[in-house]
Amino acid sequence: MGSVKMHADEVDTDAALVARLLADQFPQWGDLPIRPVVSYGTDHDIYRVGEHLAVRMPRIGWATAQAQLEARWLPRLAPHLPLAVPVQLAMGRPAFGYPFDWSVYEWLPGASLGDGGAGLDLHRAAVDLAGFIRALRGIDTAGADPRPAGARGGPLADKDTAVRAAIRALGDRIDGPAALRSWEESLAAPAYDGPGRWLHGDLLPGNLLAVDGRLSAVIDFGCLTVGDPACDLLPAWNLFAGPSRATSRATPRATFREALGAGDAEWLRGRGWALTQAVIALPYYWDTNPGMVGQALRAVTEVTRKPVR
Repeated sequence: MGSVKMHADEVDTDAALVARLLADQFPQWGDLPIRPVVSYGTDHDIYRVGEHLAVRMPRIGWATAQAQLEARWLPRLAPHLPLAVPVQLAMGRPAFGYPFDWSVYEWLPGASLGDGGAGLDLHRAAVDLAGFIRALRGIDTAGADPRPAGARGGPLADKDTAVRAAIRALGDRIDGPAALRSWEESLAAPAYDGPGRWLHGDLLPGNLLAVDGRLSAVIDFGCLTVGDPACDLLPAWNLFAGPSRATSRATPRATFREALGAGDAEWLRGRGWALTQAVIALPYYWDTNPGMVGQALRAVTEVTRKPVR
């Protein structure tokens, strides 16, 4: 869909390919207009089909299992969640030179918070998103697949080598010493010793939708797994800031941390996951995905910022 490749072995897609695939495999939707959806997502190209459908086209091999994961689990999780989640309608097959399975979803209305979230009441969003995370954590994990090796939600120490290497690679593009200090504080936090909980694993602004200034949906569950729920504190440093993040003397309204009930150890581990996502993404996408780079730089800045007392 775009001219700049983010991955060395990614696959190109366009609206004409989507039209051919739909006409061949799902002719009931073959006459609907198709237009690309602009985002800084990294795994899929998204196309809006008509007014009520979306087609997700994996652009890289590692993304091909995500639709199967969502098809299996989202229908079971959705009834317990207070925000909308994707609804998959069909799974397409490789054809016309396109090598991957692809999928058709209901179109979820709303503006992506990755586009700025204009008009969003952050305090209200903090309460709403914390409620979503608490609800997700409370769902029975029976039958869940084991967490894949290296996936988010494991011990932070598993990421130590990668985080330090990424910080070195970034050089003076970030405050490396401050990032290392923050990372080492998170590593020193007590490890999670409770039962594994469901976690979304990628609660970045681009995966959150809002309607009329209020959170409405959570999308892209490709990192869904069971593990340390602190991983879902990413929004504290990627979306919220100052008065909407954590309590201080100047915070008369509810904050994300307060609404979530996160203790000190969980907060530090969550901050470590936010730093992990950001510093590993930065060198990889620096020249190809300015939206992701801007988001990650903001997260690093917020993680390393001294709190206001």
